[in-house]
Amino acid sequence: MKGPLFYSKILLFGEYGIIKDSKGLSIPYNFFKGALKRNKNNSPEAKESNRALAGFAEYLEELTEKEPTLVSFDLERLKEDVANGMYFDSSIPQGYGVGSSGALVAAIYDKYAEDKITVLENLTREKLLRLKTIFGHMESFFHGKSSGLDPLNSYLSLPILINSKDNIESTSIPSQNMEGKGAVFLLDSGSTGETAPMIQIFMDQMKNEGFRKMIKDQFIKHTDACVEDFVNGNVKSLFRNLKQLSHVVLDNFKPMIPVKFHDLWKKGIETNEYYLKLCGSGGGGYFLGFTEDFEKAKEALKDYKLEVVYNF
Repeated sequence: MKGPLFYSKILLFGEYGIIKDSKGLSIPYNFFKGALKRNKNNSPEAKESNRALAGFAEYLEELTEKEPTLVSFDLERLKEDVANGMYFDSSIPQGYGVGSSGALVAAIYDKYAEDKITVLENLTREKLLRLKTIFGHMESFFHGKSSGLDPLNSYLSLPILINSKDNIESTSIPSQNMEGKGAVFLLDSGSTGETAPMIQIFMDQMKNEGFRKMIKDQFIKHTDACVEDFVNGNVKSLFRNLKQLSHVVLDNFKPMIPVKFHDLWKKGIETNEYYLKLCGSGGGGYFLGFTEDFEKAKEALKDYKLEVVYNF
């Protein structure tokens, strides 16, 4: 048994903001992928994945008992496959903000959900929201609280535009310009980040009125503008808004940025050679970089591993 491939995702814009109803834009990233496999693999990774799947199967059984109208699975077949050593064979790094648990959730839904919504049908807003809700409940096993967007992106393999919590749609983004100098890239921080503690820090800060005001008046404003600019291909305006957004993140999300990156972040804003932002919840993993001249950015960031995601 080798299941279909499910890809990682990148939330280009909307980290933290979508919790508070900002816009967001999430795109599939085919560089990393995973698939369910059931062969005799005795590697420590396969065994660890199999153990995690056993716990996940139990969680899904509880979920279907608690929420019988939400989703049902062929649990007998799932448990049998897990007992026979099934594991999720994945190149998606964990704790890097690119949706490792999302791809697994999508793979399990695809293979074991009954009456599943498929990519081939007319994906109305209602169906997308229903899928997002199902995936949010499923992925909560890994994160404590999940929006369901990562698995949705992985399952559909389409860019997802988030207008608000209850208004999401699949969207198209401008075609890449492979000859262009500009790029969106991933910068490897060299350490992993834990999602749950970062979300907790954010939620604690949201109790502070000044922080709430900053989120509404600055963070969400610039995030929404970046989403509009990116989807519509307004590159000049996008970089103006990115500079502002990068600044707001550096000033207000310091716990999510490892200390050794504070100066690097600031340097990008001061030189305009690149702008950095969070990729996922931060704390480690990848950061997202945007530049109008990738060669310049590469030189400025030569001590770090960069991976191009999209060319302008």
